[in-house]
Amino acid sequence: MNALTFKNGDKMPIIGLGTWKSKHGEVYQAVLWAIESGYRHIDCAAIYDNEKEVGIALEKAFKDNMVKREEIFITSKLWNSCHRLEDVQPALKKTLRDLKLDYLDLYLIHWPVSFKHGVGFAQTREEYYTYSDVPLSQTWEGMEHCINAGLTKHIGVSNFNISKLTEIMKSASLAPEMNQVELHPFLPQNKLVDFCNKNGILLTAYSPLGSGDRSASIKMPDEPSLLENKIVREIADRTGLSPAQVLIAYSLTRGIAVIPKSVNKERISQNLAAMDIRLSTQDMKALSQIGTSFRYVSGSFFTGAISPYRLSDLWEQE
Repeated sequence: MNALTFKNGDKMPIIGLGTWKSKHGEVYQAVLWAIESGYRHIDCAAIYDNEKEVGIALEKAFKDNMVKREEIFITSKLWNSCHRLEDVQPALKKTLRDLKLDYLDLYLIHWPVSFKHGVGFAQTREEYYTYSDVPLSQTWEGMEHCINAGLTKHIGVSNFNISKLTEIMKSASLAPEMNQVELHPFLPQNKLVDFCNKNGILLTAYSPLGSGDRSASIKMPDEPSLLENKIVREIADRTGLSPAQVLIAYSLTRGIAVIPKSVNKERISQNLAAMDIRLSTQDMKALSQIGTSFRYVSGSFFTGAISPYRLSDLWEQE
């Protein structure tokens, strides 16, 4: 399987199964279908509230000799309520218990936003910590302790812009190895991609298909559809690919890992089939000139009147 390579030579399969929004009663079967189809990379997070079910599926896959632990790459993420130094390792240990694993392959800080311990989603100003209360350097120190304790092989971040990456790198003993961000033709993230490439930070694209199945509460009215975009459709029709495969190949062609989510057996296989597809220079140019700019996961649920955070704490200004 095509893979991205970490500095120590470890490899992460370039396509993984995303599990965000995968419901209870569905994610178990989706993980098993994915492994049967050939996936060797599963992307998880504590806040997805489905890691226990993912863990049951992984346990069955190992027991039935579908795959060995060392043959599959598992990622999870530290939630915002566990950013204090003393909370990082316990959070990872809970994730390991839920996933029924002894270690992760990759552990990420989910957002550069901090809540007080035990808070799921902050509803009041008092439920937030500020960067003065809990500096990102403190959270990163906790991540480094996790890797030194053998709880994870690699550490990184998610939803970090250049400013926040630079802040961590100034004091880090171990630099971030991965940044997982929303990325697709409507949001190419060129400045951030260039920075990560120059600094040896690998990238993973989430919501590569436009996240059309996310909650209506975080959708914008009349938001544009990636899968229905005329340029994406034209490339798909001309090449014999599905629109989803075109969008997955967009990131693969840029050397960026992709984690499309699905609980549909046929789509799970179809997404993986894009693994060896690379788009032509002409097609990549067409997608770079797509004429639509849109971020599906706006991050606005972490900003606003009650929050000490602003969108500039999250996103690059393209």
